[in-house]
Amino acid sequence: MSEDEAGPRLRLGVVPGVNPGRWADTWRGRHRDVPLDLLPLDAARAEDALLAGEVDAAFLRLPLRSPDLVRIPLWTEETVVAMSRESELTLLDSLAPTDLVGETLVVPVDDVLHWADAPGEPFAGLRPLTTADALDLVAHEAGVCVLPKAIARELHRRDVELRPLVADAASGDDGPAVPASQIALAWLPLETGEPAALVEQLIGIVRGRTVNSTRGKTPAPSTSTGSQQQRTPARTARPRLASARGRQPGRRKR
Repeated sequence: MSEDEAGPRLRLGVVPGVNPGRWADTWRGRHRDVPLDLLPLDAARAEDALLAGEVDAAFLRLPLRSPDLVRIPLWTEETVVAMSRESELTLLDSLAPTDLVGETLVVPVDDVLHWADAPGEPFAGLRPLTTADALDLVAHEAGVCVLPKAIARELHRRDVELRPLVADAASGDDGPAVPASQIALAWLPLETGEPAALVEQLIGIVRGRTVNSTRGKTPAPSTSTGSQQQRTPARTARPRLASARGRQPGRRKR
């Protein structure tokens, strides 16, 4: 919590792909005298910004490195594959990891999925610094990029198409796992272990408390460095790419 001559204000960090609009609207409706500053943060330094006191709380992606930060896991993001509109992969309604075998994977420096056992071949050129740069390469048919759907939509391009990446039931546990990212609200607690007063109010809003209950004690959040991610449900059988090539263009499902 910061305070200037006009009084206290809450600084809330937000990583790419997260839209805190509904919570921000609720905050401004309940706390008209306390400004809420939404501060964009690069995913790589969101945790450091909290530890340095640059923000009071942040929406970021798990896992976190520091055991000093407290977090409340919120939701698991959908993972998609971005590809050129000219790619044959667009003939499929969804993709499994096995569909990416033989494809070139473009992984930017600011990648948030860290897919260790990804199939396919790594991009042979200079690694792009940002996801936006990676999507530019994808649009020029240099390969495909696997990323959270929320980030892909935020960087929307007309020359790039998205397909959900889902588990392949036919591969079972032997196939590559689908990577996923989880969003959490995190903060650095006071020496007492409790959140600062304004952060406490924000936690209540995020948890859905009413205006009459936001001053109650916050339920104990997760303090582990990791989080249990929701498993992506296995999909049912889908047509192979070879079969999809035989579809009539006018009947292709988007």
